[in-house]
Amino acid sequence: MKILLLGKNGQVGWELQRALQPLGQVIALDRTMNENGLCGDLADFDQIQNVFEKVQPAIVVNAAAYTAVDKAESDQETVDQINHLAVKKLAELCKLQNCLLIHYSTDYVFNGEGETAWSENDQSEPVNFYGQTKRLGEIAIEQSGCAYINFRTSWVYGTYGHNFIKTMLKLASSRKELSIINDQIGAPTGAALIADVTCQALKYYLLVDLDQQKQLQGHYHLASTGRCSWYEYAQFIFDLAKQKGQNLTIQKVNPIETSAYPTPAKRPLNSRLNTMKLQTNFKIHLPHWRLGVAQVLEEIIQ
Repeated sequence: MKILLLGKNGQVGWELQRALQPLGQVIALDRTMNENGLCGDLADFDQIQNVFEKVQPAIVVNAAAYTAVDKAESDQETVDQINHLAVKKLAELCKLQNCLLIHYSTDYVFNGEGETAWSENDQSEPVNFYGQTKRLGEIAIEQSGCAYINFRTSWVYGTYGHNFIKTMLKLASSRKELSIINDQIGAPTGAALIADVTCQALKYYLLVDLDQQKQLQGHYHLASTGRCSWYEYAQFIFDLAKQKGQNLTIQKVNPIETSAYPTPAKRPLNSRLNTMKLQTNFKIHLPHWRLGVAQVLEEIIQ
């Protein structure tokens, strides 16, 4: 079985290269041309069509996305091309070639109001352009008629790539005082967990009959259990790093509200995701956010 992985060098794509291997032959691509003349640049529809024709995948895993949330506000054409129009093309090709599409989306498709964890059927109402394009990508998948599983996740981090943990460690090594947002609530979710859950869900999906597969298709919320603010997340990182013997300069961390830290893109305050559908349908247990953060912190320090 051939599995086409797009976005192999992103945080999630990097982990998927490892996790997908037991399931079949993985053809992992990024935006550059590989030695076989294959290019996974989502902005180049002709190249993507060429990849489908040459590879003939049974499963397509799209871990490529435009994720620079603030830059998205001023780079709207590019964001829409990657997160919406390219996803539309992918979904249409998957429908045409009868392959399963695995896609990744975000809690940013919701408006971030209230304190209740978002379920898959809650109304989408993005508050920034990045969220709008991610939702348009989802709609394109829905309308294509292809077989798909779309994982919405939040606050992604990993050992590889840029993320909050690395930023906090860098700042805490050079500054005595930091102000961190305390009114945005979510669950830090590891790229390794996202990759492992993807593969666990895929294994389960491939074992059931066609009728059951159709029932399993759709949107799923994938996040660690527990919840915290960015302030609590940062405090956990600093405390643990000190326990691991890191010599940090930081002495004081101030909790601040989102309104005190304006950004080009509006951020949702409520990033909580209800993951019961994922846990029930695929018989998956999700760990607490602290466990994954501690493991990645250990790897970064080492």
